[in-house]
Amino acid sequence: MTTWKIDAAHSEVGFKVKHLMITNVSGRFTNFEGTIHTNSEDFHDARISFEADARSVTTSNHQRDEHLKTQDFFDCDQFPRISFVSRQVKKVSDEHYRLIGDLTIRNHTHSIELHVTYNGSTRDPWGQTKAGFDLSGRLHRSDYGLRWSATTDTGGLILGDEVKLHMHIALVQEVPVSVAQ
Repeated sequence: MTTWKIDAAHSEVGFKVKHLMITNVSGRFTNFEGTIHTNSEDFHDARISFEADARSVTTSNHQRDEHLKTQDFFDCDQFPRISFVSRQVKKVSDEHYRLIGDLTIRNHTHSIELHVTYNGSTRDPWGQTKAGFDLSGRLHRSDYGLRWSATTDTGGLILGDEVKLHMHIALVQEVPVSVAQ
């Protein structure tokens, strides 16, 4: 079995949500980790676990970021972790997969399907084996207890319910530790 870890320094976990229904607000999580176990070279049998620190959310706007950490959204004091555990990887083609798993936010767990593009594997100049993936998906934030919303004076929504997910993930293969004899 091969174990891979997310190389957080070379990965991004982001999202977009409609604002005033005419534009998008983008955000990301800056503190996350994940482990992938696989017996295959093409990841078709991968078992994936992922966690993000909800407090690490950033949208490049301090006031908005602080609001996202409150009970109106992530409620970071009570629910500090966002997690994902895979249930199935479906290989569609050499580079494309569908990843199905359980996403938990604010103690609400729902199945989610992510579209995955495998960008290949290589060895870096220091001899580490790395693999790269792009992932995308959608969720409804209200399903996860993220129900805060407001309306404009004309009756329009300030914040959309659909959240678009986009991730660029670099993995580094763990090297088994040799046991001295």
